[in-house]
Amino acid sequence: MDKDKKCCPKGGKGIGGQAVIEGVMMRGKKMYALAVRNMDKKIEIEKNPVTVYSERCKVLGFPIVRGVVSFVDSLVLGMKIISRSADMSGMTDFSSEEEKEPSRFEKFLDRKFGDKLANYIIYFSVFLSIILSIAIFMVLPVWIGNLCNSILRLEAYFLGVVEGLVRIVIFLGYIVLTAQLKDVKRVFMYHGAEHKTINCFESSENLTVENVRKHTRLHKRCGTSFLFLVMIVSMFVFLFLNIDTVWIRIVSRILLVPVIAGISYEIIKWAGRNDNFLVKIVSAPGLALQLVTTKEPDDSMIEVAIAALNGVLEDEPENPSSY
Repeated sequence: MDKDKKCCPKGGKGIGGQAVIEGVMMRGKKMYALAVRNMDKKIEIEKNPVTVYSERCKVLGFPIVRGVVSFVDSLVLGMKIISRSADMSGMTDFSSEEEKEPSRFEKFLDRKFGDKLANYIIYFSVFLSIILSIAIFMVLPVWIGNLCNSILRLEAYFLGVVEGLVRIVIFLGYIVLTAQLKDVKRVFMYHGAEHKTINCFESSENLTVENVRKHTRLHKRCGTSFLFLVMIVSMFVFLFLNIDTVWIRIVSRILLVPVIAGISYEIIKWAGRNDNFLVKIVSAPGLALQLVTTKEPDDSMIEVAIAALNGVLEDEPENPSSY
């Protein structure tokens, strides 16, 4: 079968993806394919296996738990492929030979950690990202809520609502501001290409630019929808924790982050399997936000997304649904 006209099985699902620098990553159950358009305007493709943690330990496949595992795994893989896409696209190859000479500190790190240095840097970056996210989206809203309480004398119940609204405003503000950056806009266009290609695949249509172009750039299993759902779920969960002491409120928010992520994952997973009125209601806020985080791609971007998906389908032709 022509690689540009590969079609999924009727009702086939199980493909996820991510937009990267000048490219798209598509992920199946066992492997992922990263397709990037380089400086010569050619599409480069790399494939790598993915770790299925539930096969290593059954507990990691339990509901809620699997959501936490999936979230952390996605962060780590996301960091890796973004870094790799920058290399493949040629965006990291502009320095002179003198500038490429590693510093004494870099030489020390290379001697100390060797080939594992890149992985350690990625893990450390993910750790810092999680800490920063907790500080911004969990600790800061509690502080702002406590400030409002000192002025308005709110009940503990309403403090949870205030915290939730602050959390959502911070998240939406961050998305809207970053969307104004030129480089981010291109990533959002590739994000649109990723969604349109997956929607074409799930509609059992041949993967051609013409077919992909006519599909929507929105998808209810998108990571953007997941993050926004985390904001909403956290609001409802914290409504039941009527705690007046500030430091206990902060600790409770931090400790419940994995639980909230796990619940949100299960909701997204359920929404991906069903298509009814309730699913449409649950998915609506995330889909609305995708109007910002995705943009209409050009044909060259769609070609990259198709190449990435075909890369997965070559090794997982049946690709039974994992959602």
